[in-house]
Amino acid sequence: MTDFIYRYPQLLPGILIRRYKRFFAEIELSNQEVITAHCPNTGSMTGLCQPGSLVQVSMSDNPQRKLAYTWEMVQVKPDTWVGVNTGLPNRVMKIALRERIFPELNPYYEHIRSEVPYGVNNKSRVDFLLSKGEKDPLVYLEVKNTTLAEGNLALFPDTITTRGQKHLQELMSLLPTAKAVMFYFVNRNDCSEFAPAVQCDRTYAQLLQQAQQRGLMILPCPFEITPEGIRYLGKVLKVRYDQILC
Repeated sequence: MTDFIYRYPQLLPGILIRRYKRFFAEIELSNQEVITAHCPNTGSMTGLCQPGSLVQVSMSDNPQRKLAYTWEMVQVKPDTWVGVNTGLPNRVMKIALRERIFPELNPYYEHIRSEVPYGVNNKSRVDFLLSKGEKDPLVYLEVKNTTLAEGNLALFPDTITTRGQKHLQELMSLLPTAKAVMFYFVNRNDCSEFAPAVQCDRTYAQLLQQAQQRGLMILPCPFEITPEGIRYLGKVLKVRYDQILC
């Protein structure tokens, strides 16, 4: 295929035995070797840690690393892998922005900067700052890795996130002088709609609805995850707020 935004290095298949202490996963490889892999995801990973699930891991030959293996994805349905490496979405986004694959954003930028200080006393960092001409507004773009789903509904967050609440408040404070975008990197291919997860963080859900009403652009975009690579599915999911009682 030629439409992968990101190609994985050669991955090794295995079966998840358990995830423990947040950062560790015990996995049995296809050759029956049992390994401990780094779990690059500090979240609750709801629905992704079922023992017996098929997983894929990458292997590093860096002698400095304590753990040679990294857990990259888990299979939740026969045709659906979910990316669990939270370090990847921003790397994929940087490539995607350079390749200008998001029509909704293309009119607003020519230049891309990463990890730019902003907010109160510049104590926060926005994932991407997009700019065009000197007279055009800056575009502040925050990326959120999204793995939780109920049926075909992608949900964020999967637990209470005071950090996420702060990001929404800071993005709202930029409006309308600048443009602000919340990009939900839906790390799975089986969702057709998106909603804030009221059951996990009602405050975040209410803030998101308020932010959109004030002009925040919300882009929940699904990606297909395969052991070969990551592919953008070319659509923006419909946003639902029907569970919120403001």
